[in-house]
Amino acid sequence: MSEIPRWAVKGDWFDVCSCDVPCPCEFARPPTFNHCQGVLAYHIREGHYGDVTLDGLNLVALGEFEGNIWDGAKVAMAVFVDDRADDAQQAALAAVFGGAAGGWPAQFAALVADDRGVQVAPVHVEVADDLSWWRAEVPGRVIAAAEALTGPTTPPGARVQLLNPPGSEVGPGQVATWGVATANRVSATDVTFAWDWAGKSSKHIPFDWSGPDE
Repeated sequence: MSEIPRWAVKGDWFDVCSCDVPCPCEFARPPTFNHCQGVLAYHIREGHYGDVTLDGLNLVALGEFEGNIWDGAKVAMAVFVDDRADDAQQAALAAVFGGAAGGWPAQFAALVADDRGVQVAPVHVEVADDLSWWRAEVPGRVIAAAEALTGPTTPPGARVQLLNPPGSEVGPGQVATWGVATANRVSATDVTFAWDWAGKSSKHIPFDWSGPDE
């Protein structure tokens, strides 16, 4: 096995899923109705894998599971990698997000029991600077969008947030901003994923990962 270079990535992660608001998984509890189908989107603001730059690249994953993901449930997952990535960048993304490079992604990747593969495709991910909305698309296959959760007692422009969530998909010590999905449509029958959920839970969490020696 080749030596793992020093690496670090930071950026935006969000999901849209089939759980009621707020998604119980974020509290390390079983999902609504004990079953979850969701889209996970990643946008790398800054990143490198050795001397390979990863700035601006995106990934989208599709996931489904039954039971508590933090208590033994195993995930079925397929991944779409940004087609703007060259061969070296694709290899770096596979090493980091697939878990081979260690760090937090390796712990999350260990939850995947049914790996439905990685495909290269156009992957678009956008996040509003004020966290009022977020959106991802794999044309013809995935549309995921959400607006920040608000209510009658939420101050204008403020966000509904959770500090140190106990079930954070991107690792410990982060801030989750809650949203409501305006779109969660998946038609990826070649990897046996298809659903249409809207009005359900969504959350944005920044990620900041590095290799064990970074």
